[in-house]
Amino acid sequence: MRAALAQASLIRHRARTMLAVLGVAVAAAMLLDMVMLATGMRESFRELLLSRGFEIRLAPKGTLPFDTDATIPGVGAIIAKLRANPDIREISPVLGASIHILTGDRDVSGSALGIDPSVQGDYELLSGRDVTTPDAIVVNDHLLRQLSARVGDTLTVATGYDPQTRTYSGQRKLVVTGRVKFIYGANDQSSSAVRRETLEAMGEQSRDRASLFMVRVRKGANAEQVRDWIDKQLPNVTAISIATAIAQVDERLSYFRQLALILGAVSLFVGFLLVTTLVTVSVNERAGEIAVMRAIGVSRSHVVEQIVLEGVAISFAGAVLGLALGLVTARYLNAILSAFPGLPMAIDFFLFQPKAAWSALGLLIASGIGAGIYPAWRAASLPIAESLRREAIA
Repeated sequence: MRAALAQASLIRHRARTMLAVLGVAVAAAMLLDMVMLATGMRESFRELLLSRGFEIRLAPKGTLPFDTDATIPGVGAIIAKLRANPDIREISPVLGASIHILTGDRDVSGSALGIDPSVQGDYELLSGRDVTTPDAIVVNDHLLRQLSARVGDTLTVATGYDPQTRTYSGQRKLVVTGRVKFIYGANDQSSSAVRRETLEAMGEQSRDRASLFMVRVRKGANAEQVRDWIDKQLPNVTAISIATAIAQVDERLSYFRQLALILGAVSLFVGFLLVTTLVTVSVNERAGEIAVMRAIGVSRSHVVEQIVLEGVAISFAGAVLGLALGLVTARYLNAILSAFPGLPMAIDFFLFQPKAAWSALGLLIASGIGAGIYPAWRAASLPIAESLRREAIA
């Protein structure tokens, strides 16, 4: 009965009800997007770091991986020391360098990773074969397009360039053996990978160095305890676990979270005001009707419940519509932000997480309930005789 009366009241004023639902939907969409933004990058970054199963990264002391050109000496000794810990399962040393690929009268600049193909965790092989020989190189699609090359072509690759003499150093002929997708690479980044010993031989620096170590711990082992052990055993490196990396990301993304919190709160408040305004206007228009209901014996609680149901219906319909609208706008905004230069392809700014999304929309519906309580109680508490007299005079 109460639901039927609430439905009839909303249908009676279709245009106003539809506008209110659309307003709540916009507020719900904005609230959902802000919740997705507040948690999206953090969770996306966490999933990215865990995508290959390496829980710990080692970088030169006081730096983040590939933040600088600094390298870690003594790769062989470090690997031997790490293998002494039974909780460490795999170790992947990575050496980074800038390269120049000579193509006739021009060169194409890019980056190269020196890896061990048996334990690498930087890319996925899309076609062809991995760098199983010293003269092999794998490249991403962006670099292939720049070079107008394909798998099987031979490239002239250099690791150094002197602008004064306009000469290249560390030149070597390498055969493109495969197409790869770099997990941590950006869309517009020209990236490649060779064996670490090949990149060392091409470079001018001393051998047995790495820019980064990726460490995979044994299943069931505590990554934080392993990180603490590494810090004690290797004082010349910075050991970064997933938890440490996430904490650093949280510090750098605190602005996004604050912005999302403020805009989300504004969205919730706007939704609350919309429902409150509509229900109040509806109640004022129906003061005589409510007085008649009270006069024929309808209880105060019945009237309150009916009016609150109207607010709940508007909030629920707006939340459902806002969910669809929020997902569409989030996808569009994510496509724009993800195209920002230098960002890994796998990073999402807006990441849909069911629990957070339903909590946010549930909060909006709860605010709709709260928005209807005051005008409903006020209407049900009006003096019956006076309300009927005013209605008759009007």
